[in-house]
Amino acid sequence: MYKKYLFFLVLSCSLISSCSQKGKTDPVIFKEMDLKMNKIAEDYVKLVLNVGLQDPDFVDAYYGSKEWLPKKDNSVKGDSAVIQNLYNKTGMLLDSLDNLRNERASDLQVLRYKYLYKQLLAVKTKLFLIAGGKLSFDEETKALYDAEAPHFNNEHFQKIIDQLDKILPGKGNDIEKRLEEFKKQFIIPKDKLSSVFNAAIKEARRRTLQHISLPKNESFKVEYVSDKPWGAYNWYKGNSFSVIQVNTDLPIYIDRAIDIACHEGYPGHHVYNTLIENHLYKELGWVEFSVYVLFSPQSLIAEGTANYGIDVAFPGRSRMIFEKGVLFPLAGLNPSDADKYYEVLKLTKKLDYATNEAARNYLDGKWTKKETANWLVKYSLRTPANAEKTISFIEKYRSYVINYNLGKDIVAEYIDRVGGVSENPELRWKIFKHILTTPQTASNLQKR
Repeated sequence: MYKKYLFFLVLSCSLISSCSQKGKTDPVIFKEMDLKMNKIAEDYVKLVLNVGLQDPDFVDAYYGSKEWLPKKDNSVKGDSAVIQNLYNKTGMLLDSLDNLRNERASDLQVLRYKYLYKQLLAVKTKLFLIAGGKLSFDEETKALYDAEAPHFNNEHFQKIIDQLDKILPGKGNDIEKRLEEFKKQFIIPKDKLSSVFNAAIKEARRRTLQHISLPKNESFKVEYVSDKPWGAYNWYKGNSFSVIQVNTDLPIYIDRAIDIACHEGYPGHHVYNTLIENHLYKELGWVEFSVYVLFSPQSLIAEGTANYGIDVAFPGRSRMIFEKGVLFPLAGLNPSDADKYYEVLKLTKKLDYATNEAARNYLDGKWTKKETANWLVKYSLRTPANAEKTISFIEKYRSYVINYNLGKDIVAEYIDRVGGVSENPELRWKIFKHILTTPQTASNLQKR
């Protein structure tokens, strides 16, 4: 079954590019294509909701018809016959899409076709894994997220660490402890979290609304939680409303206020989900966008745009200026060492791919949990507590980790390639919005 599954995956990916773009001026033909895809999309949503009974994390958001929600039935979870039936249904939907690959379609419909195909491949992959199937880390990321993260050796990260060693205060080989000690002066006191985050969100929203129109009723609320494997999470509830949760298990540094405000809020997840719901689902009637499948290509786009959105909203030195002028005083922090802090942050961000290497080796069974934790401390300069938290995230969400760094890089490279460079912020915002409001996957954005 394993070899057969991989063959299916390779074959299916080659069929995606066959969807024709002929007949670009015939609206009747376009309408017929949408009608044919709408039936497949409806079956896809119902399928996804049932797969969600097998894995509660699978469906991240759903704001479609309540009539389509399956009845909660704990007896079906892990039932091999049920899983096999879902697997077979996924294959049938892929076959239905295959039958449309030579239909005439508009450019946007081609994107829709490719997106839905990749999403169904991810569903099939997830069912394969739920049934006990095994894939390597790289095979899993390709099948679930339509992308494969690059490999980096220890020397790559050590070079970055050596640069940090030269600018961090103090001396000695215990650089992770020196980094932790230096960063302590930039921790937001817990009693200041709300005021700091509110200010960051307000500014991120103001900047976003200058370039992206949102419904008048869009809103969200922020909750502070604990005992979670993640640092923050956006729970999109539909009707342009989100609940943003911030985890306070570990110290929260001043730079995280803008990171979270943009990533989870503006112009990140809250904006992305709001635009998807209102444009693709409600305006165009594409029901596949009434559900967000967490373990799918959509997540790489969602996480990639959310991370890149930080740079879009706060380009260049504008972020540092705002943080030093507004957030530092609100947090009661001294900005005297802020310049050094941002210099250190710039280098530590280059260690982001270390998380991928840790996940790859841990999930592929090459490293034990202890070895992975030690490696994270040494090569990503995490505290032992942070390393443990990272491993708990990897154990729960597996290869999802690539969506943050690789996703951002894919989005950034695409936007730069088509002209959205830092010197042209208006075009950058325009391209960024285009990605948020059209069906996209990683392979569609990457240079061919």
